[in-house]
Amino acid sequence: MKIFILFIITFACGFFGSIVSNGNPLPYEAIFNFGDSTSDTGNAATDYPTMNKNGAYGSTYFKHPSGRMSDGRIIIDFIAEAYGLPFLPAYKNITKSQADIKKGVNFAYAGATALEFDYFIRNGLPPPATTNSLKVQLDWFKMLKPSLCKNKEECDNYFKQSLFLVGEIGGNDIFSHMTKKTVTELQEIVPLLVESITNTATALIEEGAVELVIPGNFPLGCNAGVLNFVNSKKKEDYDEFGFLIAYNTFAEYYNEQLKNSIETLRQKHPQAKIIYFDYYGATKRLYQAPQQYGFTSDKVEILKACCGGDGPYHVNALMFCGNPGTTICSDPSKLIDWDGAHLTEAAYKLIAKGLVEGPFTNPSLKPAPFKIA
Repeated sequence: MKIFILFIITFACGFFGSIVSNGNPLPYEAIFNFGDSTSDTGNAATDYPTMNKNGAYGSTYFKHPSGRMSDGRIIIDFIAEAYGLPFLPAYKNITKSQADIKKGVNFAYAGATALEFDYFIRNGLPPPATTNSLKVQLDWFKMLKPSLCKNKEECDNYFKQSLFLVGEIGGNDIFSHMTKKTVTELQEIVPLLVESITNTATALIEEGAVELVIPGNFPLGCNAGVLNFVNSKKKEDYDEFGFLIAYNTFAEYYNEQLKNSIETLRQKHPQAKIIYFDYYGATKRLYQAPQQYGFTSDKVEILKACCGGDGPYHVNALMFCGNPGTTICSDPSKLIDWDGAHLTEAAYKLIAKGLVEGPFTNPSLKPAPFKIA
């Protein structure tokens, strides 16, 4: 009798568990990400192992360098967690036997550009830190595709349940041009960046992608690295928060052009859901009301990087975070900027929350089964 009862309980648990599992699948079967250091989870670190010897990176959450350019998790990590998926493995780290690639892969590479490497050489610009541009990352995806699905029908069904993120990318292109062009002249390269990003999105749609995210750029005028680079002595160059007006205006212009291109993309591909991530709005609000989000209320300190060298913004282009002579703030969770180019885990978490739960996504993602807490 006891055995019979145990059998019934076991059968019932398995049956109802099956119903829950089959009736409530995860919103996305997989996530595929393309971009630069703001979303790289280990590609660059695989090629350059010395990156993983820098104890400053990863110290908050992972307690060791994790291939991420932050003190902890980054936006893509929080998005994956919210949708019940594992952290995306870096493409350079995956093995043929790694089953987790079916749940997503990260192709983003620190230092990557939207434009190809040859463009910078031809135009006499400082070359990017890597040749692994957006086009190269797209090629990686195409090479990996046969390991993800076997035929068109299988791929179409699989990719219909997957989320593709194209960027954020373009920041490194902009920083390279900043050494040669005024902020006004930077507008000249916007059509090239937008075209590269939308062409990549188009290529992914042709490969079977149905739901894609294209993020805008961050508020450059709030960035500690940009503030340090410009270091203007003119009071009129800054707004009441200490942001560089012209660089935030440029970021707004860039984002508007990107949104226009996304709208054209939607009209050409009505079968696809193309989502815009407002990184600009999600980030700028943190700088404008830092205390409201748990950061320091000190208007001077909030613009500084947590990890860096000397200088008014704790940034020195010759002293990268973790190198001899650099220092780390006592509590990274109180600052938004991590190292002058990237943000802290605390900031990324709030940005991700604003994307997954709203209101900085248009249109919205599928409802996430887990809250970002």
